[in-house]
Amino acid sequence: MHDRKKLLFIMNPKAGLMQAPKYMAEIIERFSGAGYLTQVLMTTGSGDARDFAAEYGGEADVVVVSGGDGTLNGAIDGLLSGGHKTPIGYIPAGSTNDFANSIGLPKSIPACADRILSGTPQPIDIGCFNGRYFSYVASFGAFTSTTYSVPQNIKNILGHSAYVMAGVKELAHIKSIHAKITLEKGTPEEEIHEGDYVLGGVCNSTSIGGIVSLQKLDVSLNDGLMEVILIRMPKDLIELSDTTASILNGTFKSHQIEKYSARNVTFELDEGVHWTLDGEYEKGSGICEIRTIESAVSLIR
Repeated sequence: MHDRKKLLFIMNPKAGLMQAPKYMAEIIERFSGAGYLTQVLMTTGSGDARDFAAEYGGEADVVVVSGGDGTLNGAIDGLLSGGHKTPIGYIPAGSTNDFANSIGLPKSIPACADRILSGTPQPIDIGCFNGRYFSYVASFGAFTSTTYSVPQNIKNILGHSAYVMAGVKELAHIKSIHAKITLEKGTPEEEIHEGDYVLGGVCNSTSIGGIVSLQKLDVSLNDGLMEVILIRMPKDLIELSDTTASILNGTFKSHQIEKYSARNVTFELDEGVHWTLDGEYEKGSGICEIRTIESAVSLIR
């Protein structure tokens, strides 16, 4: 018993359709069978996952997170803030699970538990937004508020379709945001873009908000670069239709859409523009600096 490895299991029991707690005994039995002494901590509010990971993550051999992308974000933020290098396993149980889909995790909860036991820790890049870590996306503008504005009970009933419905609804109230963007690509030269945009995103995944698919782009999770997606304000309904179709089918052929890769990105925009970090609300500021931290965490895949 003394040589058992320690596993910290952080669970958000309210995530998604609240399926994960139903598998609790089965999951812990699998971990125990693999030789782990499991400590289970349940989140009851925002910030709990971060606090648990920061305080106890350094004592564990592996940290397993069950919840939505926001719960994973909190745990990663906590581990990094606490200076812990503990490998992370993820059992997605949210409504959309953008990040889990990006890294190719199984769809079923028991299969994800098995993957944690059989998989290999692999380094992935993490973003840092004005000092706050995020796992896979920082974004502003259309579609981005959908993840935190859709009520949890609607997410539970409709799942992914709730995001799509809310995102399409936003098109009717689309507003432009003037922004100046400075890209640092690891070379001495900086690249500057400026214009009126309806969406801006810096991501390390294949989806933004469950609506904007980047599947057809060659996104690497560990190359020291983030993908930058900027969508300019359409001039008329024809451009709006063309841009919307290009977003939803993931082709990004519209001339209104700009795509870049960068190590660091600085946004200068109105202070009233709020952001979403991994589906969670983040208050905006006039200057937003986003850095890529290469190979920041080890994720079991």
